[in-house]
Amino acid sequence: MPSPFPQRFGRWALVAGASEGLGEAFAIGLARRGMNLVLIARRAELLDALATRLRADHAIEVRTLALDLAGEAWQDNVRALAAELDLGLGVYNAAYSFVGALLDRPLADAERVVDVNARGPLRFVHALAPAMRTRGRGAIVLMSSLAGFQGSPRLAAYAASKAFITVLGESLWAELRPHGVEVLVSCAGAIRTPGYLATATRDAPGTLDPGVVAERTLKAIGKGPVVVPGAMNKVARFFLGRMLTRRAAVRVMAKSTADLS
Repeated sequence: MPSPFPQRFGRWALVAGASEGLGEAFAIGLARRGMNLVLIARRAELLDALATRLRADHAIEVRTLALDLAGEAWQDNVRALAAELDLGLGVYNAAYSFVGALLDRPLADAERVVDVNARGPLRFVHALAPAMRTRGRGAIVLMSSLAGFQGSPRLAAYAASKAFITVLGESLWAELRPHGVEVLVSCAGAIRTPGYLATATRDAPGTLDPGVVAERTLKAIGKGPVVVPGAMNKVARFFLGRMLTRRAAVRVMAKSTADLS
């Protein structure tokens, strides 16, 4: 049986994009494992409410930082925390997306996707991983998506950013594991987060609750580089990636994203 998380990685974990949905589920899962937490997101009131609950329910320390992960300033905050605390586990769950044809939206919308979903993980790794590598232990979880394994019409910028995250995480898994740092990319399907529920007219096949995705991801740390939570999602990944041509896979995704608004 693996050692408890604080013993394996250190006493503190950081969750970026922690205010609700999947980020909240990661925070709860880590709190149950005895980890003290640093929670980052834009909305201070949601972070503070979650921190209050976690302190009461799990008797842990929780710090919150209300920061926009599309910017650059937060990286200095995280680097300072990594130097101050035994920050041994980091989850980058923050994401931005829009639904619709790429050219029907302002370029600034796609650039924000890149800022949060691609530059954000790079900055996250650079802020956290050096101290982990020096200590010889730690773990980084990057949230990707099944949408990133092939073109996904009406989610073009988002899907491209998730492809970036997957390849980044796989590469870092090989680079950092010899130094005692685990890297895991979680490629989830649809998740019943507030954002998904606001855009989907019905559940896509394989849709999971946030708590299920968080638990399966945390249990997969050390078994990387990639985990696909959910049996149906694993089947979909195999079918789209191995059984179909790229053209056919993109057409399947087009039908799936047609229900998003």
